[in-house]
Amino acid sequence: MTDFHGLVAAVTGGGSGIGAAVADLLAARGARVAVLDRDPGAGGAHLRLTADVTGPLEEAMDRVAATLGGLDVLVNCAAVSAVGAVEAADDAEWHHCLDVNVVGVARACRAALPHLRRSSSGAIVSITSIAATAGLVDRAVYSATKGAVHALSLAMAADLVGDGIRVCTVAPGTVDTPWVARLLAGAGDPAAEKRRLAARQPTGRLVTADEVAQAVAFLASPLSGATTGTALAVDGGMSGLRLVR
Repeated sequence: MTDFHGLVAAVTGGGSGIGAAVADLLAARGARVAVLDRDPGAGGAHLRLTADVTGPLEEAMDRVAATLGGLDVLVNCAAVSAVGAVEAADDAEWHHCLDVNVVGVARACRAALPHLRRSSSGAIVSITSIAATAGLVDRAVYSATKGAVHALSLAMAADLVGDGIRVCTVAPGTVDTPWVARLLAGAGDPAAEKRRLAARQPTGRLVTADEVAQAVAFLASPLSGATTGTALAVDGGMSGLRLVR
């Protein structure tokens, strides 16, 4: 498909995992892609910019637009994880996770909006999580931040529909990424913990980064011009299926 031909996309957190899969897929479908990350990597056809969502992003977004000829699509993938119940996190962890996962999304959107408003195909897609709408054990801080991004995206969809900018989210289940691998490495039995995470999804396996990227591309594509304010679950059926008979 070449539905992104002529469009420019910026992907925060695009240096690895889901973000890298999104960047590669959008480029394969015709987009000129900028990867914004604290470690954006090297090589390939993407414009790679060192950027941190905990600080201002206007300079980075302006450079994307100036170098690639505008900005049509913003994909917010940059995030950090947190494990534990509510009492396990001190104020510093709360502030850090909220700063990256929630305010970081707001910063990226704020910096991108002047350029997106000039596009005839403006779209924002943010990665949330099954944790945004389902209660998961030991995910209090992370769930709170992803729930906030879900709510923020609905509010932005309402605010920006008149500007022709669509805003949606993709809510993955547990995805087989380097991020999850690092979490598993801290478990007493990483292999057993990975089997447990896979088993809680009705499909019996972890989601792949490429599957999440396909959902992002669907929502960001000009072919989905009537879709906004939508949350698309890519979670192996975890949010909707109950298989106990």
